[in-house]
Amino acid sequence: MTLEQLRAFAKIVQAGSFTRAAEALATHKGHLSRVLTHLEKELGVKLLERSTRALSITEVGREVLERAVGILGAVDDTLRVTQLLQGEPRGVLRLTCGVEFGMLAVSGWIDGYLARFADVSVDADFTARLVDVVHEGFDIAIRLGELKESRLAARRLGELQYGLYAGPGYLKRRGIPQSLDALRSHALLMFTTGSHRSGWRLTNGEEDGRIDGAARLRANNTFVLLNAALAGLGIAQLPNIVAAESVHSQRLVRVLPRFAPQPVPVHAVFPSNRYLTPKVRTFIDHAIGAFPAAPRDV
Repeated sequence: MTLEQLRAFAKIVQAGSFTRAAEALATHKGHLSRVLTHLEKELGVKLLERSTRALSITEVGREVLERAVGILGAVDDTLRVTQLLQGEPRGVLRLTCGVEFGMLAVSGWIDGYLARFADVSVDADFTARLVDVVHEGFDIAIRLGELKESRLAARRLGELQYGLYAGPGYLKRRGIPQSLDALRSHALLMFTTGSHRSGWRLTNGEEDGRIDGAARLRANNTFVLLNAALAGLGIAQLPNIVAAESVHSQRLVRVLPRFAPQPVPVHAVFPSNRYLTPKVRTFIDHAIGAFPAAPRDV
């Protein structure tokens, strides 16, 4: 059974004759007759009683017609939805992300997105709390790190790569560490979240090492650590895109460049990818395109 057969059958009944149905479908009367015959043979039932003067639908034909109309309506609705979703984005895109990554990257994505699409606006919530995307009515959330299982759909946008950085003045005073063991004796500037005081886990692909212990500074903000490194207070682990400008201006130096932590994945999560609206789809595509523009290594 095919959509062509169902459409032909429904049109014949609606038009009341093979001739009028053929005109409506821009085909030939003989073709419709063959299509209907094949459908009846496939189903093993008589759908229409035909005479030289009129057509009459059988009882089983009415049952088939009712279901055929429903199927054809669903197909047409799917086509309309697909065409709609392929259109230009419109309306308000409600977006949420962490404050720090929002300032670092997402704000730039939003600027480029708004400049590109004139009929859409963005309502952005930069927050430290984990937002309930569905119940709070957000279209999309940007999340860092591995995702927990949930009913949300997700697209990977890219990944943040990190390195160790220090100011030239600090390295002149304390020397440049040449190994992970040497690094442990330096003043370290570490990121922390609340009571979680984890150290650094570094690898070069062959050798792994963990740097724990006391830090000269612990802070829950990357830019605080950046400023401390620029002030010559120690060695900080920073996202490469944060340190890139300072490295270019020679205010920071990459330390132990062969060693780094595992990259942090960045995802866009959203309620469903069944009917991805144009405003969500185009923002995700824009973010993926913008992500590699930030230097991954320096």
